[in-house]
Amino acid sequence: MAAGVACAAALAALTAVPAQAHGPEHRAPHWELKDSGTPDVRFRGLSAVSRTTAWVSGTQGTVLRTTDGGATWRNVSPPGAEELQFRDIEAFDARRAVVLAIGEGEASRVYRTEDGGATWTESFRNTDARAFYDCLTFLDHRNGLAMSDPVDGKFRILSTNDGGRSWKVLPSDGMPAALEGEAGFAASGQCLVSSGPKDVWLATGGAAHARVLHSSDRGLTWTATETPIPAGDPAKGVFALAFRDRTHGLAVGGDYRADQASPQAGALTGDGGRTWQPAATSPPAYRSGVAWLPHSRTAALAVGPTGTDLTTDGGRTWRTVDTGSYDTVDCTPDLGCWAAGEKGRVARLES
Repeated sequence: MAAGVACAAALAALTAVPAQAHGPEHRAPHWELKDSGTPDVRFRGLSAVSRTTAWVSGTQGTVLRTTDGGATWRNVSPPGAEELQFRDIEAFDARRAVVLAIGEGEASRVYRTEDGGATWTESFRNTDARAFYDCLTFLDHRNGLAMSDPVDGKFRILSTNDGGRSWKVLPSDGMPAALEGEAGFAASGQCLVSSGPKDVWLATGGAAHARVLHSSDRGLTWTATETPIPAGDPAKGVFALAFRDRTHGLAVGGDYRADQASPQAGALTGDGGRTWQPAATSPPAYRSGVAWLPHSRTAALAVGPTGTDLTTDGGRTWRTVDTGSYDTVDCTPDLGCWAAGEKGRVARLES
């Protein structure tokens, strides 16, 4: 009960953060950097298990794990993976995790551990030179999906029903045709997300329109909907999604080039992604990660290289609460919100 009260108090404090910074006598909830010991690694993969346990993955085949709230990090990288980029990781607990390496052809791989990263098993290696896997999601401890950029004009979906031990490519009959130039963004591990036992959403960009595809049958059939987030360029589109249930979702993105503006970088849906509305006040710049705060129907965080934004009205309006660089964000029911990004940056939300 005490932990629940503390979490509720911290959440209330965060959502009450004013636009101007607090004085030193009362510091608002904020990101507290945790020394990962890896300043040359960029972490775009993040899976928060709790306030004490989290996994991050990134460049140079790096996977780290903490079980003490970020005070110490154990390098649990799969051996021989130094040339791989682990852009997405999904952890079930402190011992079991599945990590996705992205890239063309055999660079796209999936590894699985059951002993906290002491040993890893390669459970999938892409052998199709046309495929490029971007993101991974699990609906429960057994059922998961991964997505590849279009092959033969359609996004390719990979499926597991045994917790990532084995994988198979799903039939493409139920997948609508991709637009010319359309692809996913392996920027934060959030271009493929799920909520509940069957619902999955896929974010796209690069084409004339930035779209969100939705499946309500674990990836067998899909519908596609345009979003108001600008596209029309390989660098533009929807980079991340977050759904707090099967109907209420957020999309963030923009143009990842630092010298380009990103108007209308946020959108929201209240009907499971059938329609999307632009945020009335969007994040002020490109954002690559987004997560709902636990125990709240209206609060969420969005992150990107230029800062963190907070919404307290379900994504209608956003305001910047931190200017540090992060690529991805994830939260747990005990308010274990974590963020990760370039130069080995990992942080936890502190009150």
